[in-house]
Amino acid sequence: MAPSTTNKSAETTDKNKKEDAKDKEVENKEVELSEEDKLLKEELELLVETLKENDKDKYEPVLTKLTDHIRSSTTSMTSVPKPLKFLQEHYDTLKEIFTKWSDSKMKKALSDILSVIGMTVDDGLDCLNFKLTGNTNEIGTWGHEYVRHLTRNITQQLQKSDENERYSPETLMKMVENIVPYLMSHNAEAEACDCLMDISHLELIEKYVNDGSYSRVCLYLTRCYDFVPEPEDRTIMTCALNIYKRYDQYVDAMMCALRMNERALIEEVFNNCLDPLVKKQLAYLLGRQHIMLELSDETADSDELMEIMSNSQQNTHFLALARELDIMEAKIPEDVYKSHLEPNRPSMNANVDSARVNLAASFVNGLLNAGFGQDKLLLVEDGSKWMYKHKDQGMMSSAATLGLLLLWDVDSGLTQIDKYLYSADDNIKAGALMACGIVNCGVRNECDPAFALLSDYVLHNSNVMRIGSIVGLGLAYAGSNNKDVIDLILPVLEDSKSSMEVLGLTALSCGLVAVGTANPKVTEAILEILLAKNDKPEMKEPMAKMLALGLGLTYLGRQEEVETSLAALDVLSDPFKSTAKTILEMCGYAGTGNVLKVQNFLHICSEHYEPQKDEDNNDKKDSKKKDADKDKKDEDRKSSNLSVQQSIAVLGIALISMGEDIGGEMSLRTFGHLLRYGEAQIRRAVPLAFALLAPSNPKLQIIDTLSKFSHDSDAEVAHNAILAMGVVGAGTNNARLAAMLRQLAIYHSKDAQNLFCVRIAQGLVHMGKGTMTINPFHTDRQLMSPVAVAGLLTFLVSCLDVKQTILGKCHYVLFYLVTAIHPRMLVTFDENLQPISVSVRVGQAVDVVGQAGKPKTITGFQTHTTPVLLAFGERAELATDEYLATSPILEGFVILKKNPDSEMAQEK
Repeated sequence: MAPSTTNKSAETTDKNKKEDAKDKEVENKEVELSEEDKLLKEELELLVETLKENDKDKYEPVLTKLTDHIRSSTTSMTSVPKPLKFLQEHYDTLKEIFTKWSDSKMKKALSDILSVIGMTVDDGLDCLNFKLTGNTNEIGTWGHEYVRHLTRNITQQLQKSDENERYSPETLMKMVENIVPYLMSHNAEAEACDCLMDISHLELIEKYVNDGSYSRVCLYLTRCYDFVPEPEDRTIMTCALNIYKRYDQYVDAMMCALRMNERALIEEVFNNCLDPLVKKQLAYLLGRQHIMLELSDETADSDELMEIMSNSQQNTHFLALARELDIMEAKIPEDVYKSHLEPNRPSMNANVDSARVNLAASFVNGLLNAGFGQDKLLLVEDGSKWMYKHKDQGMMSSAATLGLLLLWDVDSGLTQIDKYLYSADDNIKAGALMACGIVNCGVRNECDPAFALLSDYVLHNSNVMRIGSIVGLGLAYAGSNNKDVIDLILPVLEDSKSSMEVLGLTALSCGLVAVGTANPKVTEAILEILLAKNDKPEMKEPMAKMLALGLGLTYLGRQEEVETSLAALDVLSDPFKSTAKTILEMCGYAGTGNVLKVQNFLHICSEHYEPQKDEDNNDKKDSKKKDADKDKKDEDRKSSNLSVQQSIAVLGIALISMGEDIGGEMSLRTFGHLLRYGEAQIRRAVPLAFALLAPSNPKLQIIDTLSKFSHDSDAEVAHNAILAMGVVGAGTNNARLAAMLRQLAIYHSKDAQNLFCVRIAQGLVHMGKGTMTINPFHTDRQLMSPVAVAGLLTFLVSCLDVKQTILGKCHYVLFYLVTAIHPRMLVTFDENLQPISVSVRVGQAVDVVGQAGKPKTITGFQTHTTPVLLAFGERAELATDEYLATSPILEGFVILKKNPDSEMAQEK
């Protein structure tokens, strides 16, 4: 009895509560309605009652009154307007009236009213259905929220494949052609673009843009590019490019062409530009992207344009900046180490290998004084003595640092390196060859001095000499797709004397030269050597991965084009196949933010294989034993390869996500999980992935995490974390990071290998005395330099085998970072290309996509005089109206012209 009584009482209580709630609602409604609202409600009810009558003469004024009431309330729709709220309860009545009427004019007017009420009453298609029977031209008169709702219904119907007579594409497209101009004229360009993208007719937007709206439309489209899959992404960028060309914004158009990485488009934009000053600005942009166009002699100022694209003046302008900042005086490694701050301990350097200490000092010296053309170790009278304080390959790397010191200074640089080409020691000669390549990195010279100096040593009897010349050629011609260089290097792959180290570096150099071009000659040659070496013992060497990486670099950012070579790799046996395919896939989708590929790599990282035990098969029959043994071999083979493939997949996540803030943040969270729960090899790769996500961008979150892992019990995790700290802070002189590294130097003072990593990291952080960057994204982070990504990726992939490369005999892989090194400066020129000083405001960049009007693009700015240094995420704008910039983005080299409408010009 008790339970049933309880249930009854509970039900009674619930009923009472519901009744009370209803009473309260009624009371509230009555309280809420003011006198004005009551009058409005009564008037609307009277109008509806009038429509029920059979007096047709009254219909038109009643409909006009209803329309006026609704329109006057829908101008601003933060909530459902009161006329619509009061008419909701009469919706069914009005629908019945609509079905009974026969007068088409009256029916259309009532249909429009029903369409608007339907937006608030029904989630279905009533809004669209009644609009189709109403006046389809009058769309904007009902307010923005109505247009937005109607647009959603239309796009849903146009996306459906099934044919429906009522929703014919022609009828719906006519409505779209009414909606888009309305949105464009009401600062809703983003919604107009979204509508047309949803129905795959984005090209229509070109009809509706004007002088006031094209910049906002194009800004929105170019930002959407990162979030849209192929082939829609190309459609979006092509549309933006066409609009920019229509309004003679050739610098913006060139940026679109460069993002699509289509040579024909780049040439078309360059040739279509008729303004000589803007054309020179385009040449500066192409030079920054390591692209050299072939110009005919008929082209105006062709010699000057070629000189700009060749970056031949980069060293001159960089040194001018250094003089302006008063940092020309050469520094020594001790200026970075600051050993005098360390506590004096008797056993401090007892176990440290002096040759390794000297090698670290060489690297630090080269990085610290990079591009300044002077130092206190090598470019002095008895500089060659310093090289003999190293062992074997150490001498090669020490000589190669000459290239860093003389970076971009081809004429006088090669003269100073030349004497070392006649050294008696092969290692020093090889280092000098490498230095020749480093000096020429990013700079083109019509005499091709690097080709002339290095070509004789490519097939040299000594593998050391081969390494020096092949690495040198790869660095000197990175991104040039130079046919002669490729033809010179490729025969090394077929030469029987070439060791795996030489083969790997040859593939890398070919990949660097042809980076992002999908050059068929290079891809076929590398695929052939991979097939020929399949299952050979040397494929287990660390440098074997570089064969796959060289192939991957040729497809950098080419997305679906990589599929053919991926299929070709299926022929390889599994220990190497999965690693090579992962490398190829990661390079193909570099910087695209492709979510599906990131998910695929995460799946690879989640795999876990346990080796099977022999005793599990003891009780099985002989035939089953054979199958089990075979399965075990396959399993062991997978597990042996899995660790390498997984570490590549970790880098792949970072490589695909880099350059896109949201993807980067999500990747950082993912790496946190991988560090906690991943296999040993995954944990070793995560610090390198951090470095790839934020090169030359020392975020507090990242450097703190890396600092924690620099003390890890796993030696390789510690090595990679320390090197990653160097990459993250490269060229920034970040004080916090510098202090952390000095503390690490004390902590690892007895560990020669960790100390060596710390020294290299210190050299990277103070690179170019804090004036350089290795971040591959430039021009307000809109463009990715494939050459810079290639060098950065090569260094980080080699760090996966840090004990055999950086800490072993292949420490010269550090020089691949040279392709990414660039001064982070803003230099302004007048119309005669002479440097001029102007006032600029420099502050943190603000994202203004989709914002109406002219919002502020920077915040927290300071006013400086050019030339100035720009940190990561900073943007510059002219502080006065005296000049006009030929480029919308003030970064790198910018040409200014006098503004005839400026206040100063008018005063004169």
